[in-house]
Amino acid sequence: MRRYVIKRLLSLVGTLLGVSVLIFLMVHLIPGDPATQILGQFATPEAISQMRAKLGLDQPLWQQYMRFVGNLFTGDLGTSLFTGEKVWDQIMNRFPITMQLAILSVIIAAIFGILLGTIAAVKQNTIIDRLVVLTSLLGISAPGFWIALFLIWIFAYKLALFPISGYEGIHSLLLPAITLGMAEAGMIARMTRSSMLEVIKQDYMRTAEAKGAALFRVILSHGLPNAIIPVVTMLGLQFGALMAGAVVVETVFSLQGIGSLAIEAISKRDMPTIQGMVFFMALIFALTNLIVDLIYSRIDPRIHFD
Repeated sequence: MRRYVIKRLLSLVGTLLGVSVLIFLMVHLIPGDPATQILGQFATPEAISQMRAKLGLDQPLWQQYMRFVGNLFTGDLGTSLFTGEKVWDQIMNRFPITMQLAILSVIIAAIFGILLGTIAAVKQNTIIDRLVVLTSLLGISAPGFWIALFLIWIFAYKLALFPISGYEGIHSLLLPAITLGMAEAGMIARMTRSSMLEVIKQDYMRTAEAKGAALFRVILSHGLPNAIIPVVTMLGLQFGALMAGAVVVETVFSLQGIGSLAIEAISKRDMPTIQGMVFFMALIFALTNLIVDLIYSRIDPRIHFD
């Protein structure tokens, strides 16, 4: 296991180098000039030229990239062109809110998705199965901003159970988490149903039932451990995606998370902030995938990593 982890971490370095090239090129393809954004549209060409030189934007792209990568190896994600604050500090200030939101969303999605998917598989071709499939389809199809506004209207405006916007503690993240979790739960329910239907047909499941074991115990002890591996993969990918910033939901609920920081950086063409954020989220994705692979061996003892 240790050797496998070391191999994955070493391969991660090469992956992140490749990602850094893509990030750098894509950011530099964004229209607009950061120097003009900083000085304003009425700045003189001389002032803009001096600002570009000060920011190092007058250098060849390969020199700018080497400086970017060199800073990465020292843990420096850059400095914001507008606030003068370290990008790492900006991310860490916003990261806790997005982290809490992502964890809550995945928990909600996992609980309801796995439960509904399992019930639908056990009750295949019944009205319960059809209702679960329909509900999951609605959860996947409904626009996130519409769900968010509906939840705000019911639970924040009418019932006054939650704050309408802003961060006032973990309870203020429940509505945003439900908004994100509904779509994820729908996908997990469909995945769990399909996976569980395959497992239910296996001989060991029929043997356990023939021995007189209760259906609930058969499903819990034999069915879920074998059906849940693809679901764990999906949960890992969803968690990584949520950590990358639920832009729409954070905007609707006025949460100062990673998503709102990304919107601010892109609108101002704050290149160091954009580059640092995307690289940080790529790292989160890669580490999440590694953790998911390690969880496999805990769920299924037949899986070994060398």
